[in-house]
Parts: sequence; C-alpha cells; structure tokens
Amino acid sequence: MDEMTCFQKHALKKSDSKTREQHFHRERSWLRKLFTGLFLLVVTCLLVIWSYMGNERKKHPSPSFLSQHCAGLQNSANSGSPAGINSEVSEKSQSLINSFYSEFGISLDGYSRLQQAVYWADPDRSITNVSMSTSPAHTTFIIENLKESYQTGEELFVTVHANDFDNKSKSYGGDFFQAKLFWSKTKASVFGEVVDLLNGSYSVRFLLPWVGEAQVAVRLIHSSEAVQVLKRHRDTDSDRVYFHGYYEGPGPNKTRLSEAVMCNVKWDKNGLEHMGTGDCCCEYKDPRTEETWRCQRPKSMPCSALVYHSMGGYRNRLTNKEKKLMKQTNKDINGDKSIIKIVHSHGNETIDVAEKCHPGLHTPVPAGFYLNDVWTSFVCSTQHFTTQTTTECLKDKHIYMMGDSTIRQWFEFFVKAVPSKINRSALKQMNLHVQYQAGPLLAVDVKNNIDLHWRAHGVPLRSQKSAVANLHYISNEIDGLAGGPHMVIMFNMGPHFTTYPLDFYTHRVLRIRKAILALLQRAPDTTVIIKTVNTGYKDIFGSDWYSLQLDRILRWAFQDVGVYILDVWQMTACHYSEENIHPGPVIIKNEIDILLSFICPVYI
Repeated sequence: MDEMTCFQKHALKKSDSKTREQHFHRERSWLRKLFTGLFLLVVTCLLVIWSYMGNERKKHPSPSFLSQHCAGLQNSANSGSPAGINSEVSEKSQSLINSFYSEFGISLDGYSRLQQAVYWADPDRSITNVSMSTSPAHTTFIIENLKESYQTGEELFVTVHANDFDNKSKSYGGDFFQAKLFWSKTKASVFGEVVDLLNGSYSVRFLLPWVGEAQVAVRLIHSSEAVQVLKRHRDTDSDRVYFHGYYEGPGPNKTRLSEAVMCNVKWDKNGLEHMGTGDCCCEYKDPRTEETWRCQRPKSMPCSALVYHSMGGYRNRLTNKEKKLMKQTNKDINGDKSIIKIVHSHGNETIDVAEKCHPGLHTPVPAGFYLNDVWTSFVCSTQHFTTQTTTECLKDKHIYMMGDSTIRQWFEFFVKAVPSKINRSALKQMNLHVQYQAGPLLAVDVKNNIDLHWRAHGVPLRSQKSAVANLHYISNEIDGLAGGPHMVIMFNMGPHFTTYPLDFYTHRVLRIRKAILALLQRAPDTTVIIKTVNTGYKDIFGSDWYSLQLDRILRWAFQDVGVYILDVWQMTACHYSEENIHPGPVIIKNEIDILLSFICPVYI
C-alpha cells in the first residue's frame, strides 16, 4: 500500500512537472509571437516614414550648386525642407565646402543660407501638356478680410489661387508672381511680398504707407512650368549667348591681318564645354580671379594677338512646347478690384523713417514707396537733392563706378545734373577715345575737386567691339584702389550673367567680396555701395527670374560686410512706367537721391 501510494505521488509529481513545462512552452510561444508582431509593426512604421521622407525629398529637393568646386556635395546636402540643406552634413561635405570657401570666410552655415536664398519649388509631376501649366486667365486673387477703411501702417493680405488652362486648381507651387499696391492719380505704388505656400496658393502682404486710395495688381511673370524651362537652359545651354574675339597682327607688305572667332567663359559643363577640348582654343586665365576666358584658336595668328571683344549673338534652342510655356509671360491676373481706402494714423499722412543712413542696414519689404513720383525709403532717412546740394555732396570725392549699363546711367545723370548755375562749375566728361559701352569713362569738376569714373565689369560683356585691355575684373580694380574717406566705390552685376550657372556667378561675387573686405581693412572709412539688380527682361536670355536668383546671391554675399545696399529691384518692379532694363528718368532720379543720402548722410 505504501509502495502504491509512493508510486502515485511520483506519477502525480511527474504529471505536474509535465504540465508546468507545457505551460511554459505555451507562454514562450505566445511571447515569441508577441515580440515578432511588435518587431514587424515597428519595421512597417519605419518603412512608411522612410517612404514619406523620400517622397518629400522628391517633391522639394534642395538646390545644390557650386558643383564645379564641390563635387560630390549634391548627394550629401539634400534636404526635404525648402528652408535649405540638412543640418547634419557629412564631414566629407563640410571638408569640401571649407576647402573652397576658406579663403572667402564662408562657413557651413553661410553655405546653408545660400542654399535657402536660391531655393525655388519644382512641379511635383511631369508636365506632359501645356494645358497643365498655370493659366493667367484662370488664375485669380482675392483680398482677405477687406475692411471699409485702413490706417497708414496697417497691412493688407491677398491670396492668389493658381489654376491651369483647364481651370483646375494647381496643387504645387513654383509660379513667379509680382504684386503691387498702386493708385494712378497720385502716382503712388508699393511693392508686395509674395510667399509661395507650395500648394498652388500664394500669400501677398502689402504695407499701406500713404493716405488716400489704392488698388491691388498681380502679374504672373512666369508659370512654374516656364521656370523649369529657364532652369533647364541655364543648366544645359549656357552658351546660347556667345561672343567674338578679334585677333590682329602684322601681315605682308605692311598690311594688317584680322580674324574673328567665337569666345565664351571656360566652364566644363552647362553647355559651355561645346566649344571644344584639347588644343581647340586659346585660354586666358586671370591670375588673381582664377577665371578663364576661352576663344577658338585663330587659324593664322597666335593666341597673344587677341585685341578686341564684342557680343557675338544669341542661340534660341527652345522646343515648340517650351516656346508655348514661355509665351504666357508677364500677364496680369484677374482679381478683386476693390478700392482700398486709407486714412490718417495718429495724424501722419505717411510712414517716416528717422534712422540716418549708415553701412550694413537691412533692406525691408517693402523698401519704400512712391507718392507723386517721389520715393520714400524705409531703409533709412533720405532726402531729395538739388543741383547745388548734389555738387556739395560730391565735392572732394573720388567716385568709382563699375558694372553694366544700368549703373552707367548714374554716371550719365551726374554729368548732366551736376553743372551748377551758382558757381559756374561743371562736371565735364573727358573724351578718352574708348568704346562707350565698355569704358573707361571719366568726368571731372576741377573747381570742386570731383572725379567720376565708370568702367564695365569685364567679360562676359554684351557690348560692341571693345579693346580687351580695357575690360578689367571688378575685384582686380578694387585691389588697385587705396580707399579712404574721400573715395566712393559702387558696383553692380546682373544682366550679363543671367545665362550662366549660379556657381560661376557666385565665384565672381565672392572674389569681389574678398576684395571689398581687404579694402575696408586697409581703409575702413571708404564708402562702398552695391546696386542690386533691377527688373526688365522677360525672355530666355535675360528673364527677371534669372535676375532675382542673382540678386539673392549678391545680397547673401554682402549682408554682413558693412556696405550700403541700394535696392532698385522693388523700385523698378512697382513703378507705373513700362518696364525696361534701363529705367526711365523718374526712377533714376529717385535712385540717385538714395545714393547721395548714402554718400552724404550729414545732409539729412
């Protein structure tokens, strides 16, 4: 009996052990399934997030240029945000950036700000038909929360809704709009700040600066699809503007040999490599700027015989589809034509700025406004100069202007405006027997000790036949000036660079920046003024969109240098006169008043 009981106890114990073991295995199996399920869920979530991020990168790729000098940077500096490049840039990328920018004093953050400055949204789909592009006729704008009246200093907001040619709402951004508030009777206008909401809608902000009435006007400069045409041709077709080089030398029997060939910037991409390779060309590398100008090798003369330069011509390589997209350019948009009533605010008819002009000031949007054809600046306190006060301001000044024909307009204004009936002095232009479009030009007023210089910014230059020896790079010219309290240096660069890669233009601008920094170090009391790009061109060879990109690079490069920046972009974009790359007399006079206020703030 005892043996039987013992056996039963042993059997029960063994059964309990087996039950516990089975229960343990069941629990382990359940836990394994639970962890497997959780793992699969986490992996699935990560894949979904990764896929979303990838799509966003495709929709909003961050620009990455400067590829000539920072090869390999494009893959590491992309970002899904329109705000710029990824903050976590690889060490290799940082090394590549630093190696190129070290001599220019540009940090990785500075490079990131440059990327942000030139960012422009792309369409999120392939454009297979012109009807998919933004239609000026179907695009509209509305005034948000319109009130019966506003006070000076208040803001007005407008929303633009872009539609295609089938009157369907656009779902992506990238259109290039310009907007202004205006009133024709009082010749009043102010520039509007357009913000791309990246969903087919655009927000426009206006400041209401004058007492009276106003209306809103919006223009489609280029559709987002036309902007892609501009981008493509800048990236692949930079040689669509070309130049001629003229070689001359002694021939038989006291004759002169002459041969004209094609020339352009040496840049081994963007279509500029089409000129040829190997021994095809004569190359002229400037030892200080390290830029190279290249001409096809002449058949009968050496490379050293290059004497003259001129514009060559234009190549229009637009496809039929691209021509149709570019045709819808600079078109007015239909919208709310309500009259906005603006009344006094605290007894002031307009908004005034009391701060005296000094270097390094920020340019707000708007930068000012027109009223009765007179520009009031929001940058600093300016005044309107007479012939007498102009002469007094320029007395004992050595003024150097460098750039294109739009800054030459300032030279021409002074030559006409400075003669004084009071002291019978005059700023007289000297005949230096040079080609006018290239310079150098010189005007002097001996009695008041004023000398005024202008010269072109060097190649590339769309000019008539000019002596190559007279075409100097701006940075080299600045390096040759001592500076000082009696010297004023001003320059601009824009229309002649619109067809070239952004990295080429950036390289040129940074060379000038380096020269300006050195100048201000040896002569900190030198006045330096930068004229921004103005509006005017609307085609494949010089679109305002190209100019806007260059303008942003120029402002980025000099925002912290301690110079004056004279904003003419807004002044030309919002005025009622017909747009021209060479603004009319009213705009030029207002530009000169700001310029003189920079040179002579003591007169304010």
